[in-house]
Order: sequence, then structure tokens, then C-alpha cells
Amino acid sequence: MSGSAAAPARPPWTEVFRAWREPRMLSMLALGFSAGLPFMLVFATLSAWLRKVGIDRSTIGMLAWVGIVYSLKFLWAPVVDRVRLPLLGRWLGQRRSWMLLAQLGIGAGLAAVSMSDPAAGVGRVALLALGVAFCSATQDICIDAWRIESAPPDRQGAMASAYQFGYLLALKFVASAGALLIADAYGWHASYATMAGLMLVGVLTTLLVREPARIAPQASVFAEARVVEWVARRPHWPGAVRRAGGWLLGAVVCPITDFFVRYGLPLGLLIFGFVSLYRLTDYAMGVMANPFYLDTGFTLTQVGTVAKLYGTLMSFAGIVLGGLAVTRLGRMRALLLGSLLIISSNLAYAAFAALGRPSVGGLALIISMDNVAIGVHGTALIAFLSTLTSASYTATQYAVLSSIYALPGKLLMGTSGIVVDRIGYPAFFLYTASLSLPALLLLALLWRRGEAAGAGPATR
Repeated sequence: MSGSAAAPARPPWTEVFRAWREPRMLSMLALGFSAGLPFMLVFATLSAWLRKVGIDRSTIGMLAWVGIVYSLKFLWAPVVDRVRLPLLGRWLGQRRSWMLLAQLGIGAGLAAVSMSDPAAGVGRVALLALGVAFCSATQDICIDAWRIESAPPDRQGAMASAYQFGYLLALKFVASAGALLIADAYGWHASYATMAGLMLVGVLTTLLVREPARIAPQASVFAEARVVEWVARRPHWPGAVRRAGGWLLGAVVCPITDFFVRYGLPLGLLIFGFVSLYRLTDYAMGVMANPFYLDTGFTLTQVGTVAKLYGTLMSFAGIVLGGLAVTRLGRMRALLLGSLLIISSNLAYAAFAALGRPSVGGLALIISMDNVAIGVHGTALIAFLSTLTSASYTATQYAVLSSIYALPGKLLMGTSGIVVDRIGYPAFFLYTASLSLPALLLLALLWRRGEAAGAGPATR
């Protein structure tokens, strides 16, 4: 990427809204729904079922480790990026074939869960949940790659918004509230069978959408010059070993080296540092939100109505604002806006906690600020990461980048309860607001470098 290129003209607001009427945005909405559906079904919703049948809390808690699969998807992303599936690959292409396989795996896994009895053997359910999580993470890899390759840079903000809309719809309304309502009326087996059937949304979308054009040849990793040179220097090695080593180098090592070759080591490390710090506030604060509401004196009904139902609607508003900001203002300004909003919302939480008086109006205000901020924050980051990948390694590089921003936050969030116990809620929210300051500093450095501001899907 080059910092010398003139900044592209910003599209008018009417053009921004016109982008959301394109057919690929509807496809992205449906694929986002397919991505969000399995997540809660192997976490909170499954935990509710297990508790209802008498599974102890310690066992339920250990099932949360299933979530580690999502943070490790970069380990098999090179396979998804490079290996062509037999039959399906020729019929649907690289992205859609893997996507369909993952969706069928999710549907089959959820159907198997629906026919299980956790009270008779929780181990079987745990293994099935692990399988669903693995297929779900694989689907995420494919959808991310399809999204990046199916739209130009000036549409990535709208694509990210459409994805998050569908994801949140499935996560909050279908896999959480909807699954619980069905379970209450017809039983857990019917609930999970229904969720398995809803995976048809993703399957049908995958069959109907177009395979994105891939400019970089993907037929063989041995086309890589680095691989050719590496294999040539080892003629004495057995053929099978050279082929395995060459594949590993081309599919795993080359995506990382490609990133740093394109951006340079200093800028590449700066980008990695920025990405790893950008969402620390979200993760550290989010895990303590519900305890804060209850400790402040709000009832479960108030929390459910204001924080969950109303908060979700405000999240949708934040996603729209985030998409508009990326498309109209540009990626760097959208990232800045997201950081400033997330800092402001946490400062508002600190002020609300310092007052110590439960006010439903005040709760609605801070939840509005927080959910809008998170919507802008997340949409801006997804659009930014989408512009950093190379056409040669879209799935692998995006999986690495998304893992980089998620892992530090997930590690930090485990300490949030300890911090609250030590310093109290007002100081805790000041602390979480301050966690965005290092990312702001790195964002300023990126902006001064100029290159990141004009980044597009490089070297396509």
C-alpha cells in the first residue's frame, strides 16, 4: 500500500444508503445470520438446558472452554484457504464449497444435540457442542473471506454492517430468546431441532450466491516462489517430506511473510499492536455489565427489558452508524469515532456508578451510549481488517487478524471481577475507558504514517 496515493473522494450520503440495496448486502445479511446462529447454542442456551436437567454448575462452567475453538481458527484457516474440496470444490468453488460443508456440519451437529439426553450423558453433548463450534468457526473463516472478496473497499463498511445485522439478529433474537421460548413451549429437543432447520438459511444462501472472483491463483501452493526455492534446496529429502514441508511453508508461513512484505516490518508490527489493543475496553467492561446492573439495584425484569431488548435495538442503530461512518468518513476516521464513543460510554458508566441511585432513565441512557458505541467500534474494525488482507491469502490473514484482536481481550476480561472487587465500579469504568488510550495512540501513529489511511485489499 502506498501513502502517496490521493485519498478517494467520499461518496454522497445517498450513495451510502444505495449500497445497502445491493443484492450482495442481502446475501451478507443471511450469511451473518448463519454465522450468529450456532454461537449461543453451544454456550448460554445450552447452559440453560443443562442446568434445567440438573447438571452441576462446575460441569456447565467447563463447557465454556468450547469457545476456545473460535480463537484458534487461524490454525486451520490455511487449509480452508488452500485445499480444494473434491466434487464440491469443482461445483461451487473454493469459498462456497467449504462454507456449505461447514453449514451442513453445524446443522447435523445441532440435530444430533436435539436427539441427545444431557441427563443421561453430558459427555456426548459436550463432544457435539465442540463439533458444532469447530464447524461454526470454519464457517466464520469462509464467510469472512467471501465478504472481503465479494466487494470493493468502498463497500466493505456496508458489508460489515449487513454481516453484523444478521449476526446480531440470530444471536439475540433467535438462538437466545427464540430458542428459550420454543424450549419452554415444546421442549429442548424441539428447540434444537428447529435451530438445526434454520441453518437452511445459510445453506440456501451459499447455493444462491456467486463464488467471488479470485485473481491470485490458488491451484497449488507450489506456485509460490519461496516454496519452489525451499523445495529446490532439499533434493535429498524424501518426496513426501518435501511436499508436506512445501505445503506448510506456502499455506502457513507465506501468509504471514506476505503481510510483512507488503506493509514492512515496522508498519506491520504497528498494525498488529493496534488491532490487539483496539477492543480491550469492550471485553474488559462487557463481562461486568450484568453484575453492575444487579449490584446497583435493578431488577431482572428491568435488566432484561432495558439492557437486552432496548439495548439490542440500539446495537442495530450503532451498526448502521458504523457502516455510514466507514463509507462516508473513511476507515481511519471511523476507527477514531468508535474509540471516542467507547471511551465516552465508559465514562458515562463511571458517572452513573458514582451516583449510586438506580434510575431506569439513566440506565437506558448509558445502555444507549454503550450499544451504539460498540456497534460503531466493531463495524469500523471489521471494515479496517478487511482492507488489510491479500487476495492470495484472504481467509488465513483475516483469521490471524481477528484472532489477534480477540485473544488479548478475552485474556484480560478474566481479571475484570478482581479489579471491581479491589477498586469498585466507578474506578473500574474509568479503568476500562483508559484501556482504549493505547489503541488511540497507535491509531495516531498509523494516521501519521499515511499508508493505513489509504489501505485497500492490497495487491489484488
